[in-house]
Amino acid sequence: MARDAGLEELLREELGQRPGLNEKAMFGGWAFLLNGHLLCGAREDGMLIRLGKGNDAWALEQHGVKPMMSGNREMQGWVRAGSEAFGNDMLRKRLLLAALNFVEGLPPK
Repeated sequence: MARDAGLEELLREELGQRPGLNEKAMFGGWAFLLNGHLLCGAREDGMLIRLGKGNDAWALEQHGVKPMMSGNREMQGWVRAGSEAFGNDMLRKRLLLAALNFVEGLPPK
């Protein structure tokens, strides 16, 4: 899976210089971690967003947002936003804010 440098840069701009934010290669793409917890990711097939179990229903109602799949298994609390979704500035910001709210509530690793 190839990386999406444009999406990576969008995520960097949105996330800013937040304390505890790190980046690294993961899952065939580029991952953003906050306080050691996976927050979101960028791959050529879209933006991965961690919303937490039970927090993803609203996101899945948005055009271009689908459940994240790992093989044949749906990853509860994770969504994949395609280019139509992450290209929408308001939706991208809403997804990232929801992910930040969830991950900031987790104890640091």
